[in-house]
Parts: sequence; C-alpha cells; structure tokens
Amino acid sequence: MRRVVKIWVLVAAMVMGGALPPQVMGDNSITTQWSAQAKSKKKNKKNKKKKKHAKSVKQSAISPLVSVPTIGKATGTTVKPQQNTNALLAVNIPKGVSNQVLNYQTIRVNFNPTLRIPNCVAYELTATMVDMADAPGHENRKNYNYARDNSVKTCPENWEYRGSGYSRGHMAPAMDMRWDKTAMTQCFYMTNMCPQDTKLNNDHWRVLEEKVHRWAKRDKRLMVFTGPIMGKNPKMIGKDKQNIAVPEAFFKVLYAPDKGRSIAFIYENKPCPGGISKRAVTVAEVERRTGLTFSSAMPKRQCKIEDWE
Repeated sequence: MRRVVKIWVLVAAMVMGGALPPQVMGDNSITTQWSAQAKSKKKNKKNKKKKKHAKSVKQSAISPLVSVPTIGKATGTTVKPQQNTNALLAVNIPKGVSNQVLNYQTIRVNFNPTLRIPNCVAYELTATMVDMADAPGHENRKNYNYARDNSVKTCPENWEYRGSGYSRGHMAPAMDMRWDKTAMTQCFYMTNMCPQDTKLNNDHWRVLEEKVHRWAKRDKRLMVFTGPIMGKNPKMIGKDKQNIAVPEAFFKVLYAPDKGRSIAFIYENKPCPGGISKRAVTVAEVERRTGLTFSSAMPKRQCKIEDWE
C-alpha cells in the first residue's frame, strides 16, 4: 500500500514539475531517474530563456526604436528644410515694426500682426526640391485652398480679400512648394499672402518666380526672400474692419551661397511690363527701402543680371 502511494505521489510530482517530496526519497531507482529528468527539463527552459533574451538584445541593437518619416514625395529621397537653424535666412526687422516669427516646415514668415501681412518670407530652395516639384505626380495647387493659420491671432480670413480688387499674392510661391503636401498646405496660409495687383501676380511677377525656380536648379540652392515695400499711408482692405495693408511694391532678394553672388528685384504693385533686368537692384537698395537687414554673408552691392540670366 505504501509503495502504491509513493508511486502516485511521484507521478503527481512529475506532472506538476515540482520538487520531489521527502516521503518518496527512499525509492532510489525511481528518484534517480526523476531527478535526472527534472534537471534536464530545467536546463532546457533556462537555455531557451537565454536564447530568447539574446535574440531580443540583438534585434534592439540593429532596429531603430523610432521610425523617422521621409519628407517629400520621391521614394528614397529625404529633404530636410533647415529654416529654423539656417543663419542665412535670418532677417533683422526694424525696431518699432510689429513682427511675429512663424517657422513653418519650409518657409520662415516674419508676420506683421498690425498690418496683417508678412514683413518678409524666407526659405531655402534646393535643386532637389525643384526636381521633386517638377516631377510627374507633384502636388497640384488645385487641391489646396487659402486658409487661416489659427495659431496667429490676427491672420486674415480668406474671404476678407473678396471684392477688394487684389489677388491673394503668395510671397513664397506654390510652384516652389509642390514637392511636399505640408509645404503646399502651409504656403496657402494667409500669413504668406499680400494684396497684390492681379495683372502683376498672374504675369510679370510670375515670370520672375519661374526664373527663380530654374536658377535654384542650376545653382544647387538659393536663399529666397520676398516681401512688401510699404508706403507712408498704405491703402487698406478687409471686408469689415479695413485693416489689411496694401503694399506699394514688392521685393525679392536672392542669394546663391555656393556661387557667392546675390541680386534683388523690386516690382511696383501694378502691371510692370518689360524684362526683369529693368527691375534688378542691389540688396542694399532693398534694405534701404524696407529697413530690413539681411545676412552679412551675402554681397549687398551686386546687381549683375548677366550673372543670372
């Protein structure tokens, strides 16, 4: 009877995988066999745990914990706009001029909360961006709408320009932002707009924008600065409050750091027939007309259109 009990206890212990109870230790043959099996089973479990841990450590070492999305449409191409850290895009605003800096993905907007238009919009345009913007399947501006940036208290609404006789003139043009959805969305914010003569916007100003687009591809990268030149008593528009200032003229400053050259253009806010050479000026002239100060790295007194055409 005792032997039967011992055997049943032994079987139960083996099934449970627990330690061998003291009352069965007297049966040396069964005990020895069970002990060997139990030790082997524990050793196997321990080895499996070690292998599993080693595999996990190895995977952690070679696999990134956070996936970083690629900016842009082209597969395998990463474009990283550096408007927040690029010192070449810094613009000093005159004292007493209302200014709010907005760092979007690609463009840096110095927005004037009082006049409700930008003081200056700056961005770097590279050959890679141009290639992507011109590639088949680029972003179509018809899919984007003018929109208010709700983070900016005095940002105009889209409808405030209606019936004013002026276009919503992009300072950073959509043509340069077609390479990326976010860049396109943000360039349609009203913080990037100025009231612009429709003929100028659709014709003469657009010709200049197209040339800048091509020059960036040729010169590998350009620093582009665009903004208004204000008169003493600017005309105001706005559906209700009449508090969006209409610029007297517009400037565009270009700097090709890899080529060591710069140039600027000034267009009055009206139709400006004739070639762009008639509108070419020095960076120093833009600084004089606006009070803005651009990077000291760029030549301020160059105006050689033949170096650009």
